[in-house]
Amino acid sequence: MTGPLKGLRVVEMQGIGPAPLAGQFLADMGAEVVAIVRRSGPPDPTDINARGKRSVALNLKHPDGVAAALALIGRADVLIEGFRPGVMERMGLGPDTCHALNPGLVYGRMTGWGQDGPWAQMAGHDINYLGLTGFLHATGKADDVPTPPLNIAADYGGGTMFLLFGIMAALWERQGSGKGQVIDAAMVDGASALMALVHSWRARGDWSETREANLLDGGAPFYRTYECADGKFLAVGPLEPQFFAELVALAGLPGDHRATQMDQAAWPDRRAAYAEVFRRKTRDEWAAILEGSDACATPVLTWSEAPDHPHMAARGTFTEVGGVTQAAPAPRFSRSTPRAPQPPAAPGGDTEAVLSELGYDAMALARLRAEGVLP
Repeated sequence: MTGPLKGLRVVEMQGIGPAPLAGQFLADMGAEVVAIVRRSGPPDPTDINARGKRSVALNLKHPDGVAAALALIGRADVLIEGFRPGVMERMGLGPDTCHALNPGLVYGRMTGWGQDGPWAQMAGHDINYLGLTGFLHATGKADDVPTPPLNIAADYGGGTMFLLFGIMAALWERQGSGKGQVIDAAMVDGASALMALVHSWRARGDWSETREANLLDGGAPFYRTYECADGKFLAVGPLEPQFFAELVALAGLPGDHRATQMDQAAWPDRRAAYAEVFRRKTRDEWAAILEGSDACATPVLTWSEAPDHPHMAARGTFTEVGGVTQAAPAPRFSRSTPRAPQPPAAPGGDTEAVLSELGYDAMALARLRAEGVLP
């Protein structure tokens, strides 16, 4: 086991979305992550979030299943769960119970709406959480409906990353206090926090609530995507004057636009004019012209094209594991080496091995199996 988090013990309750990704990232960095799943099954090589984890299947409706889960939690540094508020308590695995057993436990709770508030018990998804933050209203074309940015911004940007940040902060604090604590990571909180710069601009009067009218939402002709002659796209984003000047020179845009780059009254006409320029060549022809420059203009690649781009290939940003293309562990370190991704274990495939490490002998395991505690 390698990586900067070697020796860190994590228990992850089976779920979907941001919590499993957090567990994957911790495992990538060398943590021992044991996922408690509902039932055993065959391995699924496409379950990238399960890579690097051990898997234990427990029936948590049975008291002996709960006891086994508590035995795992009792030796852990971190617990990750992504249920609605109150679910863990009803299973007998709430923070009070776990901290009585393991006072140093960092108990990470991941939800969309948070552990409290009038919407805490409501179902939701990324699009709903973004809708409440102001973020979703700002995305998309001015003459169309707001466009969801996949499920990256709330689920993973506001969820996974803030859960991980909370875990690392709590582990740091524990070095002084010796005590664990509960992390209430809510996607509405995290996604809102990510928009600090936009809130600064709004406070200064530099951000309009009209879509496609601002510097970073496609309103600026020098910060948007353009269709090329072959129907593929170019991402153009030279915000700084010196970079914009390079784009003007390489793309053959009007030279006098350099002095009036930030003239918002001219942006609509320039968007149309630049669109016409970029439609004159294919995406890859433009990529060749702009290659190696500071014009901040790059090809928009498809999922299948991205791993083969020379830069991505040179860095090994993507890897193939068991025939499944996926991102390699990130970030990178000068001394530590993250764990090399391996195909995910079968759900429940480590149950007997892990429980044996906790002191369950063969007779006890056979009894638990016979009673349906190990599904």
